[in-house]
Amino acid sequence: MNKPVATAPLVGQRIKRKEDRRFITGEGRYVDDFQIPGMTHGVVLRSPHAHARILKLDIAAARALPGVLDIVTGADLDAAKVGGLPVGWIVPKTTGAPMAKPPHPVLATERARHVGDPVAFVVAETREQALDAMERIEVEYEPLPHIVDLESSVDPNAPQLWPEAPGNLCYDWEIGDTAAVARAFAGAAHVTTLKLVNNRIHASPMETRGTIGHYDSSTDRYTLYTSNQNPHIIRVLLAVATLGISEEKIRVVAPDVGGGFGMKIYHYAEEVLVVFASRRLKRPVKWISDRSEAYLSDTHARDHVTTVSLALDAQGVMQGLKVDTIANMGAYLSTFAPAIPSFFYAYPFPGPYKVRAVQCRTRAAFTNTQPVDAYRGAGRPECTYVLERAMDAAAREMGIDRIEMRRRNFIPPGAFPYKTPLLWTYDVAEFDRLMDQAVAVADFAGFPARRAEALTRNRYRGLGFAYYMESCGMGPSKLLNEQGCLGGQYEVGTVRVNPTGNVTVLTGSHTHGQGHETVYAQIVADALGVDFNAIEIVHGDTDRVPYGIGTYGSRSIAVGGSALKISLDKVVEKARQIAAHLMEANPVDVTFEQGLFRVAGTDLSRTFKEVVRAAYNPVDYPLDKLEPGLEMTTYFDPPNFTFPYGCHLCEIEVDPETGKIEILALAAVDDFGNQMNPMIVEGQIHGGLAQGVGQGMMELCAFDKETGQLLSGSLMDYALPRASDLPSMRIESIVTPCHYNPLGVKGCGEAGAIAGPAALVSAVLDALAPLGVTDIDMPATPERVWRAIQAARKR
Repeated sequence: MNKPVATAPLVGQRIKRKEDRRFITGEGRYVDDFQIPGMTHGVVLRSPHAHARILKLDIAAARALPGVLDIVTGADLDAAKVGGLPVGWIVPKTTGAPMAKPPHPVLATERARHVGDPVAFVVAETREQALDAMERIEVEYEPLPHIVDLESSVDPNAPQLWPEAPGNLCYDWEIGDTAAVARAFAGAAHVTTLKLVNNRIHASPMETRGTIGHYDSSTDRYTLYTSNQNPHIIRVLLAVATLGISEEKIRVVAPDVGGGFGMKIYHYAEEVLVVFASRRLKRPVKWISDRSEAYLSDTHARDHVTTVSLALDAQGVMQGLKVDTIANMGAYLSTFAPAIPSFFYAYPFPGPYKVRAVQCRTRAAFTNTQPVDAYRGAGRPECTYVLERAMDAAAREMGIDRIEMRRRNFIPPGAFPYKTPLLWTYDVAEFDRLMDQAVAVADFAGFPARRAEALTRNRYRGLGFAYYMESCGMGPSKLLNEQGCLGGQYEVGTVRVNPTGNVTVLTGSHTHGQGHETVYAQIVADALGVDFNAIEIVHGDTDRVPYGIGTYGSRSIAVGGSALKISLDKVVEKARQIAAHLMEANPVDVTFEQGLFRVAGTDLSRTFKEVVRAAYNPVDYPLDKLEPGLEMTTYFDPPNFTFPYGCHLCEIEVDPETGKIEILALAAVDDFGNQMNPMIVEGQIHGGLAQGVGQGMMELCAFDKETGQLLSGSLMDYALPRASDLPSMRIESIVTPCHYNPLGVKGCGEAGAIAGPAALVSAVLDALAPLGVTDIDMPATPERVWRAIQAARKR
């Protein structure tokens, strides 16, 4: 009999991503690459006002232009009973009353509530013809008072956006032990209080959003091609929330996606419009956003103003933590928006620290700006920034070393599993051990000499760091439903072993840069002993993949990979029973390793391929016990989140004459549990650190308070980090396997963006400490740094 050649396990190896070949050779297929016969092109007319009544909408002149096929208005959608864009998470007010949930129309009718609010949809034979027609639409607006400043939005005298949201509040929500916190502060030896701004940013993926709607009248079926992270969810929302189409008639395809970062999770207006227009025209309709339109129409992120206070004893041990945050929702509620500054921001407090008295209040406010929702980290970067800025400030005020301050407050190793004072139970962590490694990686011992040398060149050198504890890989569904989530958080994994022995994997998670096609194939190859190159990973197509939830919140490997692992175990077990029958043995005596079934204590064996052939050709087969075929499906609902943690470090120099920051070193030490492919993990950290540095140093969605206009609406004005802004990054890790999933993994996709901003600002303040600078808001642009230096010199 043929025996497979023994090979080393692939899981844990630094295998290059096999999907990258098609990307670097230009063979990837994105939404804009689809060319469907008869396809038309749509553009969106958007409001130029931050807040205005729509008094008149005249489309006659535009409709008469050559090539114009259709113009969809809000009145058309109302007549067709098209619903508004949905909210997927409900947060109760502290009083128990429901949060304000104003309508989110696909097209504005009576009132536009932010610059970029969609007003009409023009479809023509070409994009150029559609753009020409859009300019001929006559809209009469009556400008209304607007509010784009977050803090001012909750002022009693601020302009009101919605009658159902008095004071512009979606909710006023609070968790924690108020009495215990009051006692902690009353007995504190020292109190540190900071006011912090977490700046509004935009994901800016390489591929802008795009979508194609295709109605086939011959089959009465709809296909939506869309640059999205969770196609099954979009299909459900098209069916039950917006278009009301029977779900089995809808196919949603998310092909190659050029970056998502959370911004491509949601059900957007354009997905509704292309399907609606295609049904009217009986032709495919494509819409592709340009870059400036993206800044006006995509969700934004972060945008908090927070007051944080720490109560400490004389040794610097935290006794109480109090957080009060105003969080921007924008003009409408995006799909997960209410959960980001509540569930995902508040519950992770107090991170890796053992303080028990914790109180967190969040006021979610409406403003005349783009909706705000999840972006890489989603609440945890804001939480980490608040905690770590406060820890640094307390250490400075009390004269305690920053590292020692953390060590005095870490949850000790013997306390795990550890129930936090709010919601989570951490399974395992070794905070001191990881801190030791971080200190060595950053060479804290050699920093004073580096700082002194920089001063000889009139440069101020700083070494900053941020310690984070993340909650990701969402689950279980029951817990999340109790917290306001309106859907499940399981994931599906199907393993289909084909008659020839190659394998097809169907996964509900979606890859848009994470490397699923490689990592999932590594897991399958090890489990079944099959050729790594004989494994196909299928995702992103609701007609091919069983119902899945999608990719966000660092859930793919922890939840989707676990579903796959359990399905592989089921496949092996069935194959073991077939092999036992073929060898006339008891299944308990049959072992399986590296693609070979053996009967213990004998020389009997069968290869995996031989067993597969028997499964599909059951001539000699226990049909009374087993069905033919070899395919298994698992829906895995995790029993808890996973809890990765780490310390990210940043070393910089500041030119005091210009305020310019030069990043000299970036490093990260993390615990992600078992790593399936360390090279891909490092790639995720590289990308997250770059985005974290971007928020900390340069990115800002800025609005003019007088006009409500977005001032950073193009890549000329919205500053993204470039290769020259970033040094080579040093990535290290420790491993404590997760107890909450069969792979022992923890999510790694968001960590860099979680700790990065706090680490960057920590470095800036460390550099400027000799000048007396104790605070600076993100982004720490050269102008802001220079002004902080000048202000300190005048004191």
